[in-house]
Amino acid sequence: MGFGAPAWDVVGIAQDMVILVSMTSPVTSSGDTAGPIPASPANQQRVREGAGLLTSAALKRLDEDLPWYRALPREERQWVGLVAQQGITAFIDWYTSAGKSGRDPGEMFSVAPQDLTRSISLQHTLQIVRCAVEVVEAYSDRLAAPGQERDLREAVLRYSREVAFEAAEVYARAAEVRGAWDARLEALVVDAIVRGDRDKSLRSRVSTLGWSGTGHVVVMVGSTASAFDDVKSADLRRATRRIFDDVLVGIQGDRLVLVLGGSGDLIAAAESLAQRFGPGPVIIGPVVAGLDDAPRSAAAALAGLEAVPAWPGAPRPVSADELLPERMLVGDPLARAALVTQAFEPLSASGGALLETLSAYLGTGRSLEGAARDLYVHPNTVRYRLRKVAELTGWDPLDARESFVLQVALAAGRLPAPH
Repeated sequence: MGFGAPAWDVVGIAQDMVILVSMTSPVTSSGDTAGPIPASPANQQRVREGAGLLTSAALKRLDEDLPWYRALPREERQWVGLVAQQGITAFIDWYTSAGKSGRDPGEMFSVAPQDLTRSISLQHTLQIVRCAVEVVEAYSDRLAAPGQERDLREAVLRYSREVAFEAAEVYARAAEVRGAWDARLEALVVDAIVRGDRDKSLRSRVSTLGWSGTGHVVVMVGSTASAFDDVKSADLRRATRRIFDDVLVGIQGDRLVLVLGGSGDLIAAAESLAQRFGPGPVIIGPVVAGLDDAPRSAAAALAGLEAVPAWPGAPRPVSADELLPERMLVGDPLARAALVTQAFEPLSASGGALLETLSAYLGTGRSLEGAARDLYVHPNTVRYRLRKVAELTGWDPLDARESFVLQVALAAGRLPAPH
């Protein structure tokens, strides 16, 4: 069962209560749900004697009417059958004592292991309850004393409602425990990605959280919104899962880290989530091939978050790759390597004219005429070469911001590589 899709959240339980009301026969008056149990001594005795008949009929009904029950592994099918048997037994005890047996309707679920809530959903559990109700209703004419069939049906409807609501509580408690465990595991996984750990157990942990591993991965960081409580956290998870196939959410103090996976244009999809962050910059790391490479995207995004104050005009959100000069200034080795690889080395390998022209252009205050005088060429030649620089590196020297990126790239390439 994937993270973010635990057995039941509050909305899911509310929905299933609607299902419950629709699937149990309505009680005709408000007085039918309270007051003494309509159980005559004759009815009590006949129901007690029919315990074996009801149990056998309920188990047969499960097998005939519920395909998911037949598809369960043998051991889990036995547990479900035991729950149904326990439900029939508990009802008989409750009915024959006129509701004074002291047995909690929820005891029927105590016979099965807690892990069974992972195998069958709340809807399935309610289907079990409905089967039991229908069996008792079907046999009410045979079990009840003449003229008292309605009393028996009313009693079983009242009891079935108590059992169904108890089932909702069982699943809510299981979801709460699983949700707390999943949240701790998710926090550990995000922390490992942020720290750059490449532990082999990372993949098994995220698979436990429901990470499918399809498509690429991108990491997004920024500040948390003010008063970032559980409600806002749940809302953020729902919003991100509508856009991405895989999502991990990490809340580290006032910092929010999103690890996002899927196909298509991940950068554009990530940009749509910027409003979910708090005030201040939001950085989107580079898209990487998969989760194993996620630490690289996280490192770039976090370095960008540290460096972005050096660029007051940075957009929000901003790609970490647009902050390469600032990231280099704060000592990010990934930024230096990217600038050298993407700009300096291609220009050096081009034969020298482009690198020389770019250096002259930057060295004369970005003046075409000044660079042309230094190089003894026509300004149109300088302009032509600068267009080639843009084609080769992806950064246009005629743009103020991008010429700054190229200037830092030239400086990085001329410095000796760090040891």
